Amino acid sequence: MTVVTQERYERPLIVRRELGSLDKQWIGAPGGHPVAAGEAIDGVSAQTLRARYGSPLYVVSEATLRRNVRGFLSAFRSRYPETAVAYSYKTNYVSGVCTILHQEGAWAEVVSGFEMEHARALGVPGPRIVYNGPHKPFEYLLEAARQGVRVNVDNLEELSDLEEVARQLQRPVKVGIRVNMRLNDPPWDKFGFNLESGQALEVCRRIHATKLLRLSGFHIHAGTYLASVEIYRGAIKGLLELAKTVEGRRLGEIEYLDLGGGYASRNTLIGQMLPGEMTTPSYAEYAEAICGPLKAQIKGLRRRPLLILEPGRAIVDDAVCLLVSVVAVKRTPDGRKLVVVDGGVNLLPTAYYFRHDVAAGKEVEAPAESADIVGPLCMQIDVLRRDVSLPPVSRGTILWFRHAGAYTISNSMQFIYPRPPVVLVQGKDTYVLRRGERTADLVRLDEIPPHLAAPRTARRNGRGRGHGNGHSE
Repeated sequence: MTVVTQERYERPLIVRRELGSLDKQWIGAPGGHPVAAGEAIDGVSAQTLRARYGSPLYVVSEATLRRNVRGFLSAFRSRYPETAVAYSYKTNYVSGVCTILHQEGAWAEVVSGFEMEHARALGVPGPRIVYNGPHKPFEYLLEAARQGVRVNVDNLEELSDLEEVARQLQRPVKVGIRVNMRLNDPPWDKFGFNLESGQALEVCRRIHATKLLRLSGFHIHAGTYLASVEIYRGAIKGLLELAKTVEGRRLGEIEYLDLGGGYASRNTLIGQMLPGEMTTPSYAEYAEAICGPLKAQIKGLRRRPLLILEPGRAIVDDAVCLLVSVVAVKRTPDGRKLVVVDGGVNLLPTAYYFRHDVAAGKEVEAPAESADIVGPLCMQIDVLRRDVSLPPVSRGTILWFRHAGAYTISNSMQFIYPRPPVVLVQGKDTYVLRRGERTADLVRLDEIPPHLAAPRTARRNGRGRGHGNGHSE
């Protein structure tokens, strides 16, 4: 009798490989980035930075930061000289980053009392601070009025608070109002008063009637990561139309038009077909879309209004990289390659909606392979990049995540791991902008009530788990 044996079937493992290395694709990329060939930021190597400061690590290029803010200012002032840039603090409020931008002439745009206090502590005078946001506590409105901060009113309750501020100061207070319009789909209508419905004009009438306030400007925040310059073109036209109506009816004299933020960086949105390098408008394109209609329709106003812009992402995103180190490489049952690194989405929350560019910390001449890069957190959703082409990596390999300056440090979390240092590269020198956190930093504000602390004290004194009478159980 013949016994037939059947070998166990094993599903074939198909691995996609690509020619070349990821770092080589970076060389000659448009725009001039702080990272060249994945090796260094402004000439300081990844290996040097990790040896000095550890991993993970945020690395800021001072040269890129200054170049970006100068380029943004120049694009607008060359077309409309009466332009002020108020940097959006919420984007990245590391003190050293803000200080560099203020040295280049940037004002501060803040959306909380904390941010206003931070800007004042860094030496920004009140008239060069723009205070937005949907919640402004009374004590901060009072302080803002005392310091001459430009306050843009978001709601009627806030308007009533400002009337009380004027009563307490015994003088009229200048205010702007936040305006929203139907510029995109869905419209950004959370902030301020609607133009098309007549809400905005009605608020202007109330301000004029109260005699406690003086209307001085309009503000709009039309969205975030706006890669369509037409939205800004529509916004400036709408504000100009409102300004002419207000001045024509003698409801106020408009001193400034604030186009807010939302200017895109070169990051690539998840699901976007083309890379952000190709779809993001230049500073000049944004400037032309705004300044063209402004200059064409400015006649009829009593003065040339100050144009205020509130960029954040467009200035700081490209200037910061996140350095991480590979801690393990493994495969899932379905054959996907997983590269585990020592920094997670707690440090790069923008990974949930951007495909950040990634490069190895040194050139590797070997076939690239698709991989998922995952962080060290005990969460399945801790994924920094899916399906990214990487050269062969192993434990200790350094990876760079580009365009990590906007809404990363300010949104980072003390979750499972303390947050890492923030380091500035200036020429060949490096400086700590924010030291890495330690365990003591994470629990510094904790308090243990006496009824919880006493048993622990007793154990330290050798009394065991007693009941306050010195006898153990």
